[in-house]
Amino acid sequence: MHQLKQSLIEAIDNLQVELIGLSHAIHRTPETSLKEHQATKYIAELLTGAGRPVQSGVAGLDTAFVSTTKGQAPRPHLAFLAEYDALPDIGHACGHNVIAAASVGAYLGLCQVVPHLNGAVSLFGTPGEEADGGKIVMLEAGVFDDVDFALMIHPSSGKSLLARGGRAATGVKVHFRGKAAHSSAPSRGINALNAVLSTFQHIDMLRPTFNLQDNVNGIITHGGTAANVIPGEATCEFSLRAATLVELKQLVEKVQLAIDAAAKLTGAVAEVKVGLLYAERYPNQVMSRVFQSNMAELGEEMEWASPVGMYGSSDIGNVSLKLPVIHDYLWIAPPEVNTHHADFTAFSASTRADEVVLKAAKGLAMTAFDILNSATLQGEIKECFARALGSPS
Repeated sequence: MHQLKQSLIEAIDNLQVELIGLSHAIHRTPETSLKEHQATKYIAELLTGAGRPVQSGVAGLDTAFVSTTKGQAPRPHLAFLAEYDALPDIGHACGHNVIAAASVGAYLGLCQVVPHLNGAVSLFGTPGEEADGGKIVMLEAGVFDDVDFALMIHPSSGKSLLARGGRAATGVKVHFRGKAAHSSAPSRGINALNAVLSTFQHIDMLRPTFNLQDNVNGIITHGGTAANVIPGEATCEFSLRAATLVELKQLVEKVQLAIDAAAKLTGAVAEVKVGLLYAERYPNQVMSRVFQSNMAELGEEMEWASPVGMYGSSDIGNVSLKLPVIHDYLWIAPPEVNTHHADFTAFSASTRADEVVLKAAKGLAMTAFDILNSATLQGEIKECFARALGSPS
């Protein structure tokens, strides 16, 4: 093993207490999308304590930040991505506390050797992945413009997987305004709840026209306050997924048709808000191959994910359209415990999760070192990126 590689591993080992402490602190104080003030405080304190700069409020997001350390040249520029938002009611059921600690560890470890390398390394704090697309906002603000490679991991169940794809996704919120009335005289009102129910029914009628990987799931968020009152207002939300951005936009149009039909049928007026569009993901297989090799050195065996599957979604997909990324998965829970389930929350602070924090930090830092240390490898990664974008799924 290269001596500098060994040095960064030792640096991460020396931060073991701090990194596991960071993961647990974020886990104990779950904060939802764009409200991660305590999490960013914990991270900033660790970074500044290690002598690293922190630029807060990046891209107009209070809980986004950037820390950069330059080596012997400003490029190539490599960024580790940290997430730290939790889910409403069930906390860190997606393990973002593990992601944050692993990326912080990788960054601080690589910082110990980056003065000997051509390039620069950054840690990007990317808030709001679950609901508000922090990475998309940061992309649009130009934060990624001078970044050549981006790396992160994600906790999972059952297996540790390489190069797993992801579908395009967005959210749709609908507010129907009707006219309230006494339930004894429904004809004097316009039932906004009926408009919501009709929307669900029309979407169901459209399902036979969906593409294979299209999903539309929804909930009613407000349907009235009393059974003897015709609701004058009602709201609902939908989660949409599709194989690609192109197909996602088509799916949004179909949902809009359902909303329009419900409004016309009931007489209610619909106010529709479509969220940011999360793109499909193009993981860089060359980078994942290097990560796999480094994780094997650390005693962690990983499998290649199936190229097809009904996968979830993340704003890392939008980053993958701009530059080469990895977003590989390390198991922290048994296969029967799914992410985004309350049972997963406890596993995000388990002994195995702590092990993954340290292994992932080392594996990411080792992979970043390999990239910065080899112009040939950089070329292979960029060729892989170009091929993937030239033939999207």
